Amino acid sequence: MDQTRQTLADLSEEQLLEQIMPLMPLIPGAGDHVAVGPGDDAAILRTDGATIVTTDAMIRGRDWRDDWSSPQDVGVKLVAQNVADVAAMGGRPTGLVVTLLADPATPLSWVVDFSEGLGSAARAAGVVVLGGDLSSAPAGTLAVSVTALGSLQGRSPVLRSGARPGDVVAVAGTLGRSGAGLLLLRQGRADVDPEVVAVHRRPEPPIAEGPRAAAAGATAMLDVSDGLLRDGARIGAASGVCLDFSRAALAPYAARLAPAVGEEAAWDCVLAGGEEHSLLACFPGIPADVPSGWTVIGLVRAGAGVAVDGQAHTPRGWDHFHG
Repeated sequence: MDQTRQTLADLSEEQLLEQIMPLMPLIPGAGDHVAVGPGDDAAILRTDGATIVTTDAMIRGRDWRDDWSSPQDVGVKLVAQNVADVAAMGGRPTGLVVTLLADPATPLSWVVDFSEGLGSAARAAGVVVLGGDLSSAPAGTLAVSVTALGSLQGRSPVLRSGARPGDVVAVAGTLGRSGAGLLLLRQGRADVDPEVVAVHRRPEPPIAEGPRAAAAGATAMLDVSDGLLRDGARIGAASGVCLDFSRAALAPYAARLAPAVGEEAAWDCVLAGGEEHSLLACFPGIPADVPSGWTVIGLVRAGAGVAVDGQAHTPRGWDHFHG
């Protein structure tokens, strides 16, 4: 049968794995921590005694639309959101476990292209695909998930609960670009700023900055997945402090977006746009103590929640059940 017309119903599970596993090879040199790779009932990963574990899922129609994102885009984003969580703990990703739940009528080409995107993103992140699970699903259903494992490399994890008044707040990566890209897609104006649309489709978290921040003494850290205000409030709640962002420090991020979406929407994207997967962290002392890959955007003050220039703000951003 013409491969371009095949669906998952035309293959056995073994035949499907034969199609997709070559797209996710082991990273050269990964054998030092992968004792048993894909092929058995489970993989075996050598650890340093402390293993980071995180998971994220995506479902068609809720987390992506086929007319906005290619299968490769979905694979890249799925890796990005998981390795960003590992980096936010101060760790290095070491392995991925992938799950696919699909209507048997799903085109084989979609799964192959998704695997290609996931495999390329895994290679770029220096992480191996250890295996996973395949399952059929009701008509119209297509869902994917990744569980990521990571290593702290002998360091203590950076939690959300360590920020203290007097710390500075800094970001590594972009702010608002994914939100602006989503807005342009919704408006049918993706051609106005292809760069921000690309950030929404294929975020590139600064994963190397997580371990760098940990080594530099970061007191708290997370990845900006649900919006700067909402995620900043999570650090504030865990640490019992207020993260006070500087409007002047955030202005360049909004200025980058304003020509495409307008000034008001640009600020909304910077403060509340999700799926950026940049890293937000707090550091002790003066701004000179912040690593070179980071930009200071505020201060930690006594109090609770989040503020901009001292004015309290209600946390805004993405919520899976509230919208």
